[in-house]
Amino acid sequence: MSALYDSKTKTMDDRGIRALLTEEEKYRSWLDIEAALANAQSEIGIIPVDDAQKIISSCRIENIDINTVNELQREIGHGFVPFLKMLVKACPADSGKFVHYGVTTQNIQQSAQLLVVKKVHVKFKTVIEEILLNLAQIATREANTVMPGRTHGRHAIPITFGFKVAVWIDEFQMALERMEQCEKRVFRIMMGGAVGAFNSSGEAGRQVQTRMAELLGMSEMSVPSRNIASHKVEYVQVLSLLASCCHKIAEEVYSTSLEEIAELGEGFTTGTVGSSTMPHKVNPKLAKGIIANAQKLYSLSSVMLNSSSRPYEADSSSYMLLESSLHEALALMTEIILRAEELTRTLRVNREQMRHNASINNGLDNSEFIMMKLAAVLGKDKAHEKMYSLAMQSIHEKSSFSKLLCEDPQISDLMTKDEILTLLEPNNYTGLSSTIAEEVAMSVKEKLTLRG
Repeated sequence: MSALYDSKTKTMDDRGIRALLTEEEKYRSWLDIEAALANAQSEIGIIPVDDAQKIISSCRIENIDINTVNELQREIGHGFVPFLKMLVKACPADSGKFVHYGVTTQNIQQSAQLLVVKKVHVKFKTVIEEILLNLAQIATREANTVMPGRTHGRHAIPITFGFKVAVWIDEFQMALERMEQCEKRVFRIMMGGAVGAFNSSGEAGRQVQTRMAELLGMSEMSVPSRNIASHKVEYVQVLSLLASCCHKIAEEVYSTSLEEIAELGEGFTTGTVGSSTMPHKVNPKLAKGIIANAQKLYSLSSVMLNSSSRPYEADSSSYMLLESSLHEALALMTEIILRAEELTRTLRVNREQMRHNASINNGLDNSEFIMMKLAAVLGKDKAHEKMYSLAMQSIHEKSSFSKLLCEDPQISDLMTKDEILTLLEPNNYTGLSSTIAEEVAMSVKEKLTLRG
């Protein structure tokens, strides 16, 4: 199982993430865990230091022939033992007898997968920071760009595009916080043996686990049971919330790049073809890839929650599915976040069209503005009744809203024509949109500066 790829995938700089999702990297992470295990065991006196050093020196990817491992897997019928046999064979003298001492397959595999996830996680955070900087630049640049605010798919009251981007920024900042807050719980070593109770190693085994966590820059499981998977489910849910931030932007770009709206557009490279039959097509390739991959990612949490509830101390039907789902989540998130970074970096904003769209209702979008002015004299309820009546008359009779306002005796007694027309200008009723956009953009720069 994998992410959903298209031609756009080939053009994006993956920051080295995809290399971490390969079979070779999986074996390399197994070797890293086995080396840390031997190191920790030698420090605590479980195995000889000289033998541990020989094992550590032998834990190199060039000592593992993947083709041979695959052949042995067919013969032996076990996914990990062939790898161990090759590692033992690579160890000089008889040091190989201390390889994989006192632990079980899943201790190595599950810890190793989380070691890989941790490496990918670091790169994800870097890309999130890039996205935040991209968005901060847009929010600053478009802080005063007036556009329609929309609720329930219809015009509400005016905002600025910078404000909309500030909303995106706020959610990305929360996503980054979640990414960091989950680290201690997610990236954990478990070396408890077959059932997690350190049966073969006792108290020394627990000391080994603690030292391994230190060597690998990870945490450890206080109860290293193979049946605990909530930390993996949590991470995929954290990724899903991050994907939702990207998805929201993609949906906005996808819909507002429609010719009928024409407010936003993806960056275009000369020569890019959108259709094999329609020469005019320019498709939102980045956005559609985010949308599709995000929807697939969301489904994994449900699969993992069901799988993590399996009974007893371990069940291969559970951890096989959990391992596969976690790997797939990384592949999906990679596709999503790389596209989101490029989308936010190259986003085209049609300011004129935004301003035009904010005015297409000829002042109706500012009905609340007029109402609040009237409320000071008439009270909120009566002011609402008055404005509702005039707004519905304007809509259903297709009459000028400004004219109706100017001709209404009650309103004309309180406001001049020029005051009414001024109140109907979209740019005069954006609230704190510009201020919020600028403040949030500045907060991004300040926070990222503190992070270094």
